Amino acid sequence: MRFHNIGNSSYRAADYCGLLGKGYRSLPYSLRVLAENAARHSQDGSAALDVLARKGDAVPFRPARLLLHDMLGIPALIDIMAMRNLLEEQGGDPKTVDMSLPVDLVIDHSMSINHWADRFALQKNMDREFEVNRERFAFLKACEARFPRLRVIPPGGGICHQINLECLGQTVLPSQEESAVLIPDSCLGTDSHTPMINALGIIGWGIGGLEAEAILFGESTPVNVPRVIGLEVTGTPSNDITATDIALVVAEKLRALGVVDTFVELFGSGYRSLSVADRATIANMAPEYGSTMVFCPVDERTIDYLRQTGRSDNVDRTEAYCRAQKLWADGIDTAVDYDAVVDLDLGRIGRSVSGPSRPEQRIDLANASDRLKLQGETERRVPIEGEDHDIGDGDVIIAAITSCTNTANPRNMVTAALVARNAVARGMQVPPHVKTSLAPGSRVVARYLEQSGLQQSLDTLGFEVAAFSCSTCNGMSGPLDPVHEAAIKANDVKGIAVLSGNRNFAGRIHPLASRNMIASPPLVVAYALMGTILKDITSEPLGIDRDGSPVMLTEIWPSADEVTQIVETFVTPKEFRENYAAISDVNSRWNDLEVSAGTYEWAPSSYVSFPPFVREIEPRETAIGPLKGLRPLVILGDSVTTDHISPSGIITPESEAGQYLQARGVAPQDFNSFGTRRGCSDVVVRSTYANYRLRNEMTPEKEGSWTRVEPDGDVTSVFKAIQTYLERDQKLVVIGGREYGCGSSRDTAAKAPWLAGVRAVIAESFERIHRSNLVNMGIAPLCFPEGVTRRTLKLNGSETYDIDLDESLKSATLTVHRTDGSSEATPLDLRLYNEVERATFAAGGLLPRAFRKFLAGGA
Repeated sequence: MRFHNIGNSSYRAADYCGLLGKGYRSLPYSLRVLAENAARHSQDGSAALDVLARKGDAVPFRPARLLLHDMLGIPALIDIMAMRNLLEEQGGDPKTVDMSLPVDLVIDHSMSINHWADRFALQKNMDREFEVNRERFAFLKACEARFPRLRVIPPGGGICHQINLECLGQTVLPSQEESAVLIPDSCLGTDSHTPMINALGIIGWGIGGLEAEAILFGESTPVNVPRVIGLEVTGTPSNDITATDIALVVAEKLRALGVVDTFVELFGSGYRSLSVADRATIANMAPEYGSTMVFCPVDERTIDYLRQTGRSDNVDRTEAYCRAQKLWADGIDTAVDYDAVVDLDLGRIGRSVSGPSRPEQRIDLANASDRLKLQGETERRVPIEGEDHDIGDGDVIIAAITSCTNTANPRNMVTAALVARNAVARGMQVPPHVKTSLAPGSRVVARYLEQSGLQQSLDTLGFEVAAFSCSTCNGMSGPLDPVHEAAIKANDVKGIAVLSGNRNFAGRIHPLASRNMIASPPLVVAYALMGTILKDITSEPLGIDRDGSPVMLTEIWPSADEVTQIVETFVTPKEFRENYAAISDVNSRWNDLEVSAGTYEWAPSSYVSFPPFVREIEPRETAIGPLKGLRPLVILGDSVTTDHISPSGIITPESEAGQYLQARGVAPQDFNSFGTRRGCSDVVVRSTYANYRLRNEMTPEKEGSWTRVEPDGDVTSVFKAIQTYLERDQKLVVIGGREYGCGSSRDTAAKAPWLAGVRAVIAESFERIHRSNLVNMGIAPLCFPEGVTRRTLKLNGSETYDIDLDESLKSATLTVHRTDGSSEATPLDLRLYNEVERATFAAGGLLPRAFRKFLAGGA
């Protein structure tokens, strides 16, 4: 690989443009970065030519660094620690299982909003978080002590993606191998919203924990050169809209188009009108669009943001490198060739929300009440025992300003705070049935809201800072007021959760929320004031002021000039520098936590346990045989999310996981969540299809975690069926529709089915990350041929299934055996995309393949 100097500096860079010749000019900027990376990680740089060819061939990709969070980082670290122990037991050197690149793990997914509308809510929630998660945190600190390249950012520091955007991301940085060589920053993360970092011109996307483990072990990850969809930004946004409104329009457009396994790249005459914070809101929601990432090429806005966030020492180097490497987006590059172009006219975008259960279900704000109203829903009210207020259908039961998606955007947050200020000035109040909370993704947000004097108004409306974590967006919304919960349950009240998050899947936010609505932070405040979604927020009063006069939304919405003035005055480089200089000291209890070094000792725990799929690894690989006599565990429809497959949120006492924990002496108030207990296989297997809103076509009359055991025909919980099948040594299959596995990158959505005995999933299509997770767990991801579905085959769950895999592991044949003695054969597409994936699947998954390599003395 040839290198060339960067201007007059002492830095050099890989000459990927020289390798590609004039062909690089037609490449989208995202593929230029991919080509540069492929050139450095292939012999003679030849893989860059495969990027130039754009035929979908696999090229090696290796990120500069990895980003983990605690919910998915802990399962990955448990796998690694367990492999160390197993390797030592079998005579290998445990220290060969190590981290080959820098890793940042941010503890941000485990805080629940147990306290709110209280000036001490943050400290109370942090104390409670540490109390119930001490075992998890001790494990993470033990890992940090054993792995020198692992840095853990303690609980209370913020959300990983916002920290990545505001601090960790460098756009351009020195190579680990040779500090005089500059490379584009790149980051893969065990969270599907990792593409938020694309806003800084940094290539990166979400991966499963298992794929992260392969990278930690020193492997590159194969990337099939994707199609690139150009998102042409034109026009100028009105002063009334937010970046949230833009992102929801993009979600609607791209989901309709279908962009799974593609890169999306922003360009056009309106691109410069989007700040990096706006771009980050849009890029963050890449998994909601279905795309791998949403790349935002480097330009003057990128440099401005690096300066604004305290990274001035990197701006000259970044600009010089990007200009020299043809990665600087200066005007409209007409030579760039996109596979398709989607128009995004900012001037035609108005205020929006989305719901009731999908981010792409965008609704013009004026139509929200009609579209979100349930069939036959009226303004029914029911009393609340012991209180002087009532509650009813359509009431807002949760109003949460939450999520890195929107709280990383200062204009969003300042606009919300000004709406609160103007409402308080009129004497308005939030109805008592609304649970309000503010959980920014960065402590910088709290600093500028406090210093501008705006936090006081948010406090008055109940939006005190309750967390610096994912919280409600991740399903950690916490309990409602007990009297409200009792009234909702007793009267089947159909309330709604309103959040400034990125996901509103059914059952995700709170079990008692019948629907969930995504809205911008200022609209969250507005809906909290109104208290219901049954009224039109654009034409009816939000409430009354102290004089009894009605108050309309337009009366308290601030001007764009006032928002700009506050942002420019209070969002300064000093705030970012001071915040991140002290990030390791935000939690004294973390710093006081002591752990031992040496061989990790596995103590009995319902948080951290030695995983069976590591314990059962055989030293030698065995040939894959046909899958015979499989029974369906569930038959599902379209858009099954990872929340359906293995939920992240609340564990209820009556659930299978709740019953298990109570039998171990864990009180319901200490259950924590499915997500925080992903390190315990006994809880993980009980999370399998444990979503309260699951619709299984084998039990069409029931909603929730139900299925039918065959050939008996008994209807029971999914976990009890799993127990029965495990006792019978009966292997299982899952049948699905389109977009199976959409949502998060959680690998427990593959580990849970594996623990249940599932060895194949047959669907019409898969989401990218979940398909990869299935492969890495040794579960076959199979697709029906065009025109064939579970419905055309008339599958009802009474059948048995044989799956014969061809020797090349590129296709398969499904034979369905029916109870009447008939059978039907159908070809299937085995979705293994390259030779690395085929080798991984043949080995029984990533962990068996990696372990055998370590056992043989490989690194």
